[in-house]
Amino acid sequence: MSNKWTADKIPDQKGRIAVVTGSNSGIGLITARELARAGATVVLACRDTAKAEAAASQIESALPAAQLEIAALDLGSLDSVRSFAQRYPHEHLDLLINNAGVMAPPRRETVDGFELQFGTNHLGHFALTGLLIDRMAGRDDARVVTVSSGAHRMGRIAFDDLQGERKYRRWSAYGQSKLANLLFAFELDRRLRAADSSIRSVAAHPGYAATNLQFAVASSPQRALMRLGNAIFAQRADMGALPTLYAATLPGLEGGSYIGPDGVFEQRGHPKKVGSTSAARDEDAAAKLWSISEQLTGVTFPLP
Repeated sequence: MSNKWTADKIPDQKGRIAVVTGSNSGIGLITARELARAGATVVLACRDTAKAEAAASQIESALPAAQLEIAALDLGSLDSVRSFAQRYPHEHLDLLINNAGVMAPPRRETVDGFELQFGTNHLGHFALTGLLIDRMAGRDDARVVTVSSGAHRMGRIAFDDLQGERKYRRWSAYGQSKLANLLFAFELDRRLRAADSSIRSVAAHPGYAATNLQFAVASSPQRALMRLGNAIFAQRADMGALPTLYAATLPGLEGGSYIGPDGVFEQRGHPKKVGSTSAARDEDAAAKLWSISEQLTGVTFPLP
């Protein structure tokens, strides 16, 4: 019998509530499905509620007893993030899965004027976490799981041009946003520990998983290349979701952990703790990014 971790090892989640952003497809959909299978009430937080409804129907066809809720959330709009937090109907929250993201589009801006990848992948989740974290206080084994990427290794935080206004390279901007995800996850963990909070902040990355995310790239040749790569090299989305599920549910996992696949170059395989670049563990850069994120979003965390 293999001792590799799989989704059937998720502990009982009955009585727990999870919010999963971007859960209408890909890794987010699998994450929502498996948490629901384990008994959690799962809020599918998606920009397109029609797609979320379709995802919920897909989950319910496999799991008729699944407890699912659908809520509109556009991480590219701070008004939408605030509205989601205000409308969140539960007194508590146990798992916040910061999963949604965009990858390498041509330069566009969010409704608030942020570069789309930095604004959606980082700032939207920063604001969402800050607005919901009070609901997690005092909950047994509450966790914030932020989904990053191996692309953080090519990332650099361009503090002099965060929004890519002077120079925009879409893959560099993607790497920046994924590095920002890790800087945020690790800094949040440090601040939670300093506040003697029981909430844990952890991060995960899926390796190379076949999802719709790759087809958001701009050109037809790139989309064709991604399709070929998915067919030859990528692992299935249900494997790509395992690091997120492991980070969310493994008993006793330490805050500040980073989880990814155990295969060659962390591209595929079963989940384990993995390393990150020194840039992702740069506490000065993390504190600076945190302060800038507070300024840009207007959200401060209720931590002493």
